[in-house]
Amino acid sequence: MSSLGERLGVRWRAIIAGAVVASGVSFTLHAFAAGIGLSVMSTAPTWRDSTPLLWVISGIYLLFVALCAFGVGGYIAGRLGTPIGTDTVETEALDGLQGLAVWGLAILIAAVLALGVAMAAAPAVSPSGSVGATQSVAGENIIASELDELFRSPRAIPDLTYRRAEAARILLKASGHSGIGSEDRDYLAVVTANMTGIDRGGAQDRVERMIAASRVELHKARMAALLQAFSVAAALLVGAAVAWASAVHGGRDREDRRLPVWRWSMREEPRTRRPMPA
Repeated sequence: MSSLGERLGVRWRAIIAGAVVASGVSFTLHAFAAGIGLSVMSTAPTWRDSTPLLWVISGIYLLFVALCAFGVGGYIAGRLGTPIGTDTVETEALDGLQGLAVWGLAILIAAVLALGVAMAAAPAVSPSGSVGATQSVAGENIIASELDELFRSPRAIPDLTYRRAEAARILLKASGHSGIGSEDRDYLAVVTANMTGIDRGGAQDRVERMIAASRVELHKARMAALLQAFSVAAALLVGAAVAWASAVHGGRDREDRRLPVWRWSMREEPRTRRPMPA
């Protein structure tokens, strides 16, 4: 007796094969893009040099990756599938659904890989367990240059790691509705004066300049994150449609027993079906 999946027309081998290939194509293209710096956001302090043109190019690139990865993966799933019955419409619908299964499984694989990379890149927990007190990841990613300028001094500064993380957590409030309160501003000025050796008035001016600059950079980071999220969502939705269409096309090539070659003519030429091998 066939399994429940086979009775329902689900071909897990074809789906898994398509998803693995789609993930491989996506990983290869993303690795190439990372090498040439094609990204909306980056962990480098110079990410702020990104322009709206680069954001648009990055969005188009994500669509290109979706077309390539899900197109290839969906086609493989459709080509490796087997028809259920003789109803052409039902067969194409099942092929399309297998393409959607490839789409979902490939996204799941990518999410697991991204989670593993994020966990590997996360800072190690200190013996006291207080990671947040000694390092501000968001601050170093977005306002690293502002933190550099805040504590810029010709002399060596002891315990800079903690003070830098503390200042980052305060400056990150600049984009909030309430902003940075007077107590935090005065505290930053005192810390800056004590650590850099400049007078209180100079420290206060430096703090105000860094607060204003941090507000601008945080706004840019938020806009870049929104554009990136929109681009990813649009690319995934397009990828679902491409996976469906490619799987249906792969199923048609499977039924006609033809190779997946590019046909320049839009007109379908009649083909003679070859008998199934015994």
